[in-house]
Amino acid sequence: LETLIPEFSYFIKYQVEHVFAFKYMYLYTKSTGKNKSVEEMLASSASASGKAGLNFVVFLGSARNSKPPSPARVGERVAKFCVNQLEQRHKVNSVFLVDPIAFDSFSQPVFQPLFSYRQGKTPDDLKILSEKIKQADGYIMVTPEYNHSLSPALAHMLNHFPSSMFAFKPSAIVSYSAGQWGGTRAAASLRPFLSELGCLPVSAMIHFPRAADIVTEDGHMVSQEDEGSWQNYAARTFGQLEWWADATKNHKELVDPFKNSPAFQSSPSQRNAP
Repeated sequence: LETLIPEFSYFIKYQVEHVFAFKYMYLYTKSTGKNKSVEEMLASSASASGKAGLNFVVFLGSARNSKPPSPARVGERVAKFCVNQLEQRHKVNSVFLVDPIAFDSFSQPVFQPLFSYRQGKTPDDLKILSEKIKQADGYIMVTPEYNHSLSPALAHMLNHFPSSMFAFKPSAIVSYSAGQWGGTRAAASLRPFLSELGCLPVSAMIHFPRAADIVTEDGHMVSQEDEGSWQNYAARTFGQLEWWADATKNHKELVDPFKNSPAFQSSPSQRNAP
């Protein structure tokens, strides 16, 4: 039966809920530069945090899939540029790209964060993503500029998870826009947001002006742009992110950061002064 119908054997070997859950995964690796198989994804989910090298999550802060403007998914191009650059860094083990369009939990009419679900009722996509967030050593936030601020899609996505999952890790900000400023005002407004989550942003940032005109669908620069210059520009930010991610990961092996700064578990009043 396995020879005649390999798909049947596949479904028996892996729980159906896991098979369907992995439709949400966009996992890239330095070694292959391609999407991993489901088997590799399952292994990666369980062991990525224990492997040598750094693991990063890239959050694409746009759920736009309609025109105008054209192309509809400019942010996806920028996010892929980030993935491409991170994969080339020798200390990077894995890069996980999160596209909000691929997650059903981010498109529900009523906002329901991870911690609000009863035990055993958490949607598969949130469970998988929460594990990736916990395993990550750092984060890259890709945001367009909406009304001089960060994108609602990015804030909505991050608000599904407790700040303790992000805490004591670094982050990097990447912004883009259709105009000449590259989303710098969105990047500035994102800094305090990330600081409150606990994943402090590095000082360097990456900005893409006229993003639709300069970044290709596969995350490279158009022929009229000097790709080497853009790689050097991005390397400053990703170099800082890598340095801090390496430092915090190593130090956490010596000192538990939550011992002196425990996560809030019950009420916002835990923040109150005496």
